[in-house]
Amino acid sequence: MQEMIVPPMVINPPQTNITDLLLRHARSAANPVLLSKPGPAGTWIDIPASEFAADAAALAKGFIASGIEPGGRIGLMARTRYEWTLIDFAIWFAGCITVPVYETSSPSQIAWTLGDSHATAVVVEAPRHEKVVSQAAHQEGLDDLKHIWQIDGNGLDALREAGNDVDDALLEERRAAAGLDSIATIIYTSGTTGRPKGCELTHSNFVELSDNAAATLPECVYPGAATIMFLPLAHVFARYISVLCVAAGVRVGHTPDVKNLMGDLQSFQPNFILAVPRVFEKVYNSSMLKAEDGGKGKIFHAGAATAIAHSRAEQDGKVPLGLKLKHKVFDVLLYSKIRAAMGGKVVHAVSGGAPLGERLGHFFHGIGLTVLEGYGLTETTAPITVNTVKHLKIGTVGRPLPGNGVKIAEDGEILAKGVCVMRGYYNRPDLTEESFTDGWFRTGDIGELDDEGFLRITGRKKEIIVTASGKNVIPAMLEDQIRANPLVSQCVVLGDARPFISALVTLDEEALPGWLERHQLSASTTMAQATELPQVLEAITALVKKANTSVSNAEAIKEFRIVPTDFTEDSGHLTPSLKIKRGQVLKDYDSVVEEIYSGAKPRA
Repeated sequence: MQEMIVPPMVINPPQTNITDLLLRHARSAANPVLLSKPGPAGTWIDIPASEFAADAAALAKGFIASGIEPGGRIGLMARTRYEWTLIDFAIWFAGCITVPVYETSSPSQIAWTLGDSHATAVVVEAPRHEKVVSQAAHQEGLDDLKHIWQIDGNGLDALREAGNDVDDALLEERRAAAGLDSIATIIYTSGTTGRPKGCELTHSNFVELSDNAAATLPECVYPGAATIMFLPLAHVFARYISVLCVAAGVRVGHTPDVKNLMGDLQSFQPNFILAVPRVFEKVYNSSMLKAEDGGKGKIFHAGAATAIAHSRAEQDGKVPLGLKLKHKVFDVLLYSKIRAAMGGKVVHAVSGGAPLGERLGHFFHGIGLTVLEGYGLTETTAPITVNTVKHLKIGTVGRPLPGNGVKIAEDGEILAKGVCVMRGYYNRPDLTEESFTDGWFRTGDIGELDDEGFLRITGRKKEIIVTASGKNVIPAMLEDQIRANPLVSQCVVLGDARPFISALVTLDEEALPGWLERHQLSASTTMAQATELPQVLEAITALVKKANTSVSNAEAIKEFRIVPTDFTEDSGHLTPSLKIKRGQVLKDYDSVVEEIYSGAKPRA
């Protein structure tokens, strides 16, 4: 199959906008709880839809009173917290456009985002954010920026007070002016290469996609369900899910610090969660290491193998009786404890941002947590495709959501169209024109559709390595396997225009001490010292050899180096959505790469 287009299940009137999704609930007799704020000692304070809408309206009046015109761009820079979503809706109530800014951004990144979007105001979380925004404004001369409000200060109260005299009729006029075709937000791509581009996402992108997803996933998102948000709301994935939850009547909690995630999961008890694959890897690896440290490693590995086998058999349509019995035993010994650690009620998870891999997908499905893997980009408001409870094929990213379509070009590139696709790049008609062909958006990813319309991602077009001999190599096929080991944090496969394939590997700082102790080595060994240990070199060599068995000899890693510091967002080597910035890694580790290819004969 080369093309699949799914007609929409839900069609909204053209005058609809995102605020209508909230007002459906706020004006209903049910008036459900849509959000919960953290309270004292692990408690949560419920916010009914009407209360949330009233506060958003009060803040919107403050924006209006401050002179921000309809269509004005307002920056929003904060960690994932209740106020992020509140301010987002307030901006839409005021008829304005939200410009998310990652709270970890540098002054130059902030200056680019706010300057390129011509933002006239910005709401920040804390004094440190206000300081860095002021620094960016001073350095780059952000002449359009007139207002900075701070959440942790009295900024929101000042906005509410400023809007006291704004008439309700004026607010309603501003709120209702936006329709499906109006721009709702400009989200800047996190930029693995070059300057971030501003993606113009419309109210239609969020409204139509949310209503159609809710109709497609009734077992997962439904009135009364609950989820906890810990991914950055500045990223399109979490942002879209946040709007989807409002549309579907799902209660949402927020946790700004992932260090508190396990405790928050215990107290909030969500029905489903959303995460990037690295989070699922961490859950798996930490569970395994905890079992091994407690002398129960054999039980974990046997249980994991059983979970994967059970899931595969279930997908094939028949689970043997012996496997069913083993699965029940391990559910008591292992699976129920992992589920309990995540709050005890989680039965579904939505994964996006990068490929999850079949092994993890089958493991979590086998322990009773079905991971619904999807696929999309900032330019597609997150999901183009997604696996559903009724149509699930682990190892794929699902079929197009209603209203979306997927097409495979002659060179294997995935093309997309439908309610998910952005209007274009802000102020970049040249880039917009380049990105579309015959009405289809060019994703830059490589994939294939099976005969049932399930999409499988095989690589990133721009990341395909072409060796000096002309061999095409997809780095993710090797990287994902090596990175799946708890000792490894990141793996970057190299070899473009080079005689052979190599890799840079970093160690996981959290997992390293436990690994060292299990190998009778000092847990106080530093990351830099660990890279020189023969035992570590031997372990990574074994991982590379195993990964190499999945590819041809020409695609196999012939040399690798363990580098002494991890690739992180703070180091500039990961985007906020945890994607590798290959260009930056190559630049910063140029001497290491050159040493690999300096004439030394590669290992077999």
